[in-house]
Amino acid sequence: MSEIAFFDTNVLIYTDDLANPEKQEVAVSLLNRYQRMNRVALSLQVLQEYFNTLTRKLRVDPEFAQSKVELLSQERVVCFKGADVISSIELHRLNRISFWDAMIVHAARISGASVLYTEDLQHGSTMAGVRIVNPFL
Repeated sequence: MSEIAFFDTNVLIYTDDLANPEKQEVAVSLLNRYQRMNRVALSLQVLQEYFNTLTRKLRVDPEFAQSKVELLSQERVVCFKGADVISSIELHRLNRISFWDAMIVHAARISGASVLYTEDLQHGSTMAGVRIVNPFL
């Protein structure tokens, strides 16, 4: 498995979600596997959403959440330019997905990822050349 994998926020959140031990086990295993191979891709959007969700919904201490974001920021992190927003809008319009999901798909595409792990899009579909996989099915 030498493919680059893009991780959506919801999958990362499960790595810390003690209320969902089955999903936590899957998410931790998947992330660790790709981290060992240095094949993880994320975006600034994912890092921001991850910190916000950890601290607001899971009530994780902000200092601990920051340390998690610092670790994740060592992976491939996609940073958008203006043209990337336009490309995301086009994905949103053409695929009839939310703008925020379109930004995730576009970030996965420009990261070079061949797979996007998420719960938010149709499992098994391909969008912008990226295979969508819900790892919890």
